[in-house]
Amino acid sequence: MLKSKAPAGPKKTMNTGGKLIMTYDFETLVSRKNMGSSKWMRMLEANPNVADDVVPLTMADMELKNPPELIEGLKAYLDEAILGYSRPTAGYLDAVQSWMKRRHGWEIKKEWIAPSPGVVPAVYQAILAYTEPGEGIITMTPAYHCFFDAIRMNGRKLAASPLKLEGTRYEMDYEGLERLAADPNNKVMLLCSPYNPCSRVWSREELLRLCGICLRHGLLIISDEIHHDLIMPGYRHIPTASLSHEISLRTVTCTAPSKTFNLAGMQVSNIIIEDPALRKKFEDTLLSTGIDSLTILGYKSCELAYERCEEWLEQLLAHVHRNSELLIEYLSRELPQVKIIPLEGTYLQWLDCRALGLSYKELERTLRQEGQVFFDEGYIDGEDGQGFERVNLACPQRVLMETLERFVGCFKKQ
Repeated sequence: MLKSKAPAGPKKTMNTGGKLIMTYDFETLVSRKNMGSSKWMRMLEANPNVADDVVPLTMADMELKNPPELIEGLKAYLDEAILGYSRPTAGYLDAVQSWMKRRHGWEIKKEWIAPSPGVVPAVYQAILAYTEPGEGIITMTPAYHCFFDAIRMNGRKLAASPLKLEGTRYEMDYEGLERLAADPNNKVMLLCSPYNPCSRVWSREELLRLCGICLRHGLLIISDEIHHDLIMPGYRHIPTASLSHEISLRTVTCTAPSKTFNLAGMQVSNIIIEDPALRKKFEDTLLSTGIDSLTILGYKSCELAYERCEEWLEQLLAHVHRNSELLIEYLSRELPQVKIIPLEGTYLQWLDCRALGLSYKELERTLRQEGQVFFDEGYIDGEDGQGFERVNLACPQRVLMETLERFVGCFKKQ
């Protein structure tokens, strides 16, 4: 059977000047037409006449090749594996535990890990597990649109706390959060950290203040931390549950390798719950909907990614950071009406396009039909996302620049 290499510390290939040497391929574009890609299929549904060279920069799904060590490891595993029913392996659990400590300084126990086929399903299941129909879920807005679906489709009530946009930086509204938390009908704080779509990386002080509100009013915290590895230079992700033992006992942490290594199709996520009663309730809810295990390749892909692909991640982060710099340089010069929200975390740049003078629906039509530009429309993340666009920077630089040229061209013609 394939033996995984022992986990190593973070590796960076440096030249004498201390600059990261890029040894992985982040420039080859792989066409995903006719391959079942959700984002490509949605692009063609929105505009069947799109040109062959147009690439959708939508969804948190990279237009980059997976780490070669991951692909090689899966090929070797497939040579010997039998693809039957599976349970979490010791190798998988070791890899998750080691990754959390190595990358985030968070020491967890293996028994805290409750695997789920995805973070979005885990959010749905957690809402089912810990609340009753009609009860309120607090979340900040604009919000990842699946949060709205998870609340509404489970018959719960949205208690929205709009973020405050101060210049180009979003801040929590603590007074508003305190009022919502004081309402006895609201039972859960659904947090996104790092924040999607606004790309904020919350500081320790911000998280402590938020968690203090939650603890005072007895709220459970469901913390979606799927973007936790995608942090730009100068920032640091703080796992919510790592702040204190008291906070950990009231937190369900949703993590996964899917955004980090583009493994969404493997359907593996690592839900971390310290409190045994909360963990059993979550696992029982999974079982009640027929979910009792993940796929054998899901477990193995997570293990391989965490043990063999850390250097690839370091170079990916440098690539995304450079793409953000290129976007800022180009749009600031060519279309200064667009306000650019700085990228602190994720690979999703948030653009305030309201000064372009179009309604959010006109903006969508202009981009998709006239410019053949496919970003994520901000309005899907709530009313306070109207007039914004979310750009996926996990793509070759050439693809990004060609897309931005078409984007600018839509408005320079007017």
